[in-house]
Amino acid sequence: MLFEGFETRRIAGAGAEIFCRIGGSGPPLLLLHGYPQTHVMWHKVAPRLAEKFTVICADLRGYGDSEKPESDAAHRVYSKRATAADMVRVMQALGYPRFRLAGHDRGGRVSHRLALDFPAAVERVAVLDIIPTLTLFNTVNQTVATAYYHWFFLAQPSPHPERMIGADPDYYLESKLRAWSSAASEIYAPEALAEYKRCFRDPRCIHATCEDYRAGASIDLEDDRADSHMRVEAPFLVLWGGNGAMQKNYDVLGTWREKARDVRGEALPCGHFLPEEAPEETFRALNAFFA
Repeated sequence: MLFEGFETRRIAGAGAEIFCRIGGSGPPLLLLHGYPQTHVMWHKVAPRLAEKFTVICADLRGYGDSEKPESDAAHRVYSKRATAADMVRVMQALGYPRFRLAGHDRGGRVSHRLALDFPAAVERVAVLDIIPTLTLFNTVNQTVATAYYHWFFLAQPSPHPERMIGADPDYYLESKLRAWSSAASEIYAPEALAEYKRCFRDPRCIHATCEDYRAGASIDLEDDRADSHMRVEAPFLVLWGGNGAMQKNYDVLGTWREKARDVRGEALPCGHFLPEEAPEETFRALNAFFA
């Protein structure tokens, strides 16, 4: 059973109702997932962190079992700023105006924006296997575009990517899980894979997650350019896959030292999906940083 001992809640965010699981006791720690997954990606790590922290695993708006609001022409509804505001509101509703924060992939981008927009709320922040969004778009070359082609595919106008993915969502989901990991498909627990498929088969989820990437290629860049002078003040941990595309294409720590004042981190022996490919190493790094 995944997340044994955790309770489930639905809590009103700033613009969407958010589904989350809560377990453990101690200082609050919010965990955010990435594409194309849900909060379930933390199932190997969250129960161990819950021995020391009150762990909140949330589905981002548009993903998993969270609400999927109608978008807008500017994609602001699915911007990282809007999604970050959801999470602050959820944590406030739970009685945690200040908390620790970790995000993987898209959740890492939400975490970066949250730390900039709500600095008083963030005690410490960790991001997993990402570089800043604006940095990636500013450094695209053939190698990067090939590795991150989905950024440009998913950002195409609706309904082009939605129809293509919707023709066989299981194939698309599994192909991404395989391609971005450096291990066999057995790293994904059958119960977790079933949950990813259940959620991703929903056409509303496919559309919302495309909107996430459309926002990433438009309104998020406007916000990032406007705030390019700002730095995250909270202690900042970066973890990334030593066998993945980030390691091959970027000085990951160097990119984040341009965006935060107190940065440390390391590569782990895996590909993109750190909490499932390298759960022991991910747990140790997060546990030590947040303790």
